[in-house]
Amino acid sequence: MLCHASESILVSIDTQTRLAAAMPEAAGGRVINNSGILLQAAALLNIPVLVTEQYPKGLGKIEPGVARHLPAQVHHFEKTCFSCCGAAGFMDVVRGLARRHVVLAGMETHVCVLQTALELKDAGNRVFVVEDAVCSRTEANHHNALARLRQAGVIVSNSESVLFEWLRDASHAQFKQISALIR
Repeated sequence: MLCHASESILVSIDTQTRLAAAMPEAAGGRVINNSGILLQAAALLNIPVLVTEQYPKGLGKIEPGVARHLPAQVHHFEKTCFSCCGAAGFMDVVRGLARRHVVLAGMETHVCVLQTALELKDAGNRVFVVEDAVCSRTEANHHNALARLRQAGVIVSNSESVLFEWLRDASHAQFKQISALIR
């Protein structure tokens, strides 16, 4: 049940300016910070990154605190559907990467994150939702979604656990750089 770097894909879901502005300040800031940390670690470990934007004309572009950490080789998807799996080409990229573990961060836990996680799990992936890198406008919706995800067999974790599962050992060549991200 551990998340392996060699098997992982990181998906950053809809961390957009107008959506982030609607989040409670602490939750939105936490998600942006932890998403940035996950993105930096993914770059150091050569983990593919997919990023989505929900109706960018209305919800704005990716938050600068997240956008600055996106790798040059990011797979970018604009969408109007709530599940990322419905975005044109998204599932083709997931299948093409041939990695079994999909790590999710972003907004909102009870809508786009939840629907994406459930569809990815149904498609045969092992899905990890990073609890401290997802949020909703209300705590009740956030907690309800995490409970639903757990009941469905999705692994709910946290950013530090994912980072150290990716590393697996303090002797890893990227250990010092990645551990510095969380200080």
